[in-house]
Amino acid sequence: MEVGAPYNPRTVEEVFRDFKGRRAGLLKALTTDVGLFFQQCDPEKENLCLYGFPTEQWEVNLPAEEVPPELPEPALGINFARDGMQEKEWLSLVAVHSDAWLLAVAFYFGARFQFDKTDRKRLFNMINELPTIFEIVTGTAKKQVKERSTNSNHGSNKPKSNSKRGSESQEKSAKVMQAREDYEDGTEDEDEDEHGETLCGACGENYASDEFWICCDVCEKWFHGKCVKITPARAEHIKQYKCPSCSNKRSRP
Repeated sequence: MEVGAPYNPRTVEEVFRDFKGRRAGLLKALTTDVGLFFQQCDPEKENLCLYGFPTEQWEVNLPAEEVPPELPEPALGINFARDGMQEKEWLSLVAVHSDAWLLAVAFYFGARFQFDKTDRKRLFNMINELPTIFEIVTGTAKKQVKERSTNSNHGSNKPKSNSKRGSESQEKSAKVMQAREDYEDGTEDEDEDEHGETLCGACGENYASDEFWICCDVCEKWFHGKCVKITPARAEHIKQYKCPSCSNKRSRP
């Protein structure tokens, strides 16, 4: 099932790099490419699996024919449950199985290349620093960040807005405009303190002051502009931004 020549990571760093690449591909399938992923998981087809590759690509395909397979296989038959569940619940289920598969592949390499106790612990700690696919897809990671931010209380004197729904769209526009100005001017010191642990809803990476971000007006998740293909200039002309996942939900009958 691998794309290109076989690749066998042999060190902890190489296995972690492999893990991150596969994870990025799976996140694309379940977030920015969710419409295409939904279409490819046709319940009328045979048992299908979702594969992530070290190249940050993803693929929905039949399981490997060889027994036993070269690598652990992802969950089988994800397409059969697609129309029998709410889309959000189905994506969450696929996300959970994807997390389990990523760990299986990573520690398969660890066992194959005889990682000792120290290497296994180091690999797990590196993986554990990243939010799981399930946490990103369900928004749990964002909630955890908010809780940590509230508990840590960095002493920010910025007042929290309690304005009503009628002014929300104006606030969102102001956020996008301010993000663009900060992005161009490079003056986001205060913003980085406040949002330093905010995670991108597409790739799961942390907020960075040198990157443009945009917030979805529907699910209120933040995204790197590059992950959702939105530039600062284009954002100025968007009255209400919907991320790929929310746009797909609205357009599907």
